[in-house]
Amino acid sequence: MKRLHVNVGVEDLEASVKFYSALFAAEPTMRRDDYARWMLDDPRVNFAISTRSPRGGVDHLGIQVEDEQ
Repeated sequence: MKRLHVNVGVEDLEASVKFYSALFAAEPTMRRDDYARWMLDDPRVNFAISTRSPRGGVDHLGIQVEDEQ
């Protein structure tokens, strides 16, 4: 099964985690000092935020697949 992957650069991780947790009605499935990720089923997306990017906004997009075939 495929899943859209979105990674967004943010300045304030704590404020962004609060915002996206409220938006998705779910806490992140993974959390690090500079990164948080939600693996959502509705919509089917791997949504990540991070302070690693030199600028805010969409850092990269992709299609996640379960295997290479």
